[in-house]
Amino acid sequence: MTGHFAALGAALAWTLASGLWRSLSNQGSALALNAVKNGMASLIFLPVLLTFPWGSNGSAVGLLLLSGVVGIAAGDSFYLAALRMLGTRRTLTVEAIAPVLASLGSVVLMGEVLAPQAWIGAAMVTSAVVLVAGPSDAMGRDGAGLVLALLAVVSGLGGAFLAREVLISNALTPLQTASVRLCGGWVGLLPWLRLNNESIQNWISPLGVRMIVATVLGTNLGIVLQQFVFQQMAVGPGVTLMGTAPVMALLIGRFEGDPIQPRGIAAALLAVAGVALTTSTAL
Repeated sequence: MTGHFAALGAALAWTLASGLWRSLSNQGSALALNAVKNGMASLIFLPVLLTFPWGSNGSAVGLLLLSGVVGIAAGDSFYLAALRMLGTRRTLTVEAIAPVLASLGSVVLMGEVLAPQAWIGAAMVTSAVVLVAGPSDAMGRDGAGLVLALLAVVSGLGGAFLAREVLISNALTPLQTASVRLCGGWVGLLPWLRLNNESIQNWISPLGVRMIVATVLGTNLGIVLQQFVFQQMAVGPGVTLMGTAPVMALLIGRFEGDPIQPRGIAAALLAVAGVALTTSTAL
C-alpha cells in the first residue's frame, strides 16, 4: 500500500505544482521560469551531485545530460508555455497521453507487440484529447497550446527513453540519474537565463516563495515519489495511479476561471480510463 500512496502523492504534487506555475506564468518567459526551476532543484540535489562518480561513468553522464536537455530543458519549457495558454486541467489532460505514446514508442523502438486492450486505451485517450480541445481552432490560442502540450509529452518521453537506457545498463540509482538530468536541463537553459533586478527581488517576495514551493513539490518531491513508486510496485499500476493528475486538476481549474464542465469531466475520466487500460497490459 505504501507504493499506492506514493503514486497518488506524486500525482497530487505535480498537480499542485502545475497550478502554482500557471499562477507565475506571466512573471517571465517559459524558458526563464524553467531555468530558475531547474537551478533551484539542482541546488536541492547538490549533495547528490557532489558525491556522484563522474569520472567512472562518462558515457552514462553524457546520455543523462542529453536526457536533461531534451526532457527537462525543452520538455518542461513547452509544458510551462502550454500551462499559460491552456490552464492546468487541460494541459494535464493532454499529458495523460504520455503512457500511450510510451507504449507505441516501445513498439517502434523495441519491436514489442501490444495487446488489443492497449490499442483500445490509445483510442480512448485520443478521444479525451479531442474532447478537451473543444471546437476546432487550430490557428487560435487553444490550438497553439495543445501543440505545445503535445511537444512537451514527446520531449519528456525522449528524455525518459535516454534515462531508461542508463538505468538498465549501469548501477546508478534513480536519485543519481534524476540529479544529473536536472543539472543537464539547467545547463541547457543557461543561454536563456537572464536575471534582472526585478527578478532578483522576486526571491524575497511572495512570487519567489511560490517558485520555491512549486519546484520542491513538482520537481524534487515529485521525482522522489515517482522513483519510490517504481521501486515498490509494477510500472503499469504505478503509472495508472500517477495518471490521476487530470482528475485532481479539475478542482484547480475552478480557481483559474476554468469552471468544471461536463465535457471536461468526461475528458479527464476517459483519459484516466484509457491510461489504466493501456498500462494494465504490463501487469
